[in-house]
Amino acid sequence: MLTATNIIKNYGSLPVLRGVDINIQKAEIVSIVGSSGAGKSTLLHILGTLDTADQGSVSLEGERIEALNGKKLSAFRNKYIGFVFQFHHLLPEFTALENVCIPGWIAGRKKKEITEKAINLLTTLGLADRLENKPQQLSGGEQQRVAVARALINDPSIIMADEPTGNLDSANAKELHQLFIDLRDQFKQTFLIVTHNEELAQMSDRILHMKDGKII
Repeated sequence: MLTATNIIKNYGSLPVLRGVDINIQKAEIVSIVGSSGAGKSTLLHILGTLDTADQGSVSLEGERIEALNGKKLSAFRNKYIGFVFQFHHLLPEFTALENVCIPGWIAGRKKKEITEKAINLLTTLGLADRLENKPQQLSGGEQQRVAVARALINDPSIIMADEPTGNLDSANAKELHQLFIDLRDQFKQTFLIVTHNEELAQMSDRILHMKDGKII
């Protein structure tokens, strides 16, 4: 479902990715692990269309990502990819419900349809009584679950998560790990996760180890 071939990325004279190949199947949970500076987040950002490679190709759902740009690329990202980051990036002036709805609104979907779906997602994630709370009124674990609901709102082909438990205590981290498993089992959701968390990595279907800009 996601294929990348010979991904090369340099920052000035510094090589960050040195020819990475990767294949992700539907309904897989794949973790990328490795020391800081190995190139994990850079690879995730390129696969997620947030950055561009100097060389190589990326295909998601049969579409060559490097052939897209501008509005077409933004629309593609909005439709096919959900993101969960270490720092939740929720908009502080909006409620939990509104934060989840935003990608659906951007996609031009009907407001009633998106609102109903957002309520269902937040309820499924145990946040039925937090719909009208703003981010500062939520715990770290609750904020991260709102971020997961937001990532799911457009039924993406893949969710890309960059250190999703990095800001959570061990109890909330375990809950989030189990949530990813449940979403894969219930909805056949695909995940690509960059993590330093050994427990999360071990719960994945596959672990890819990165070192010095390569998968080893």
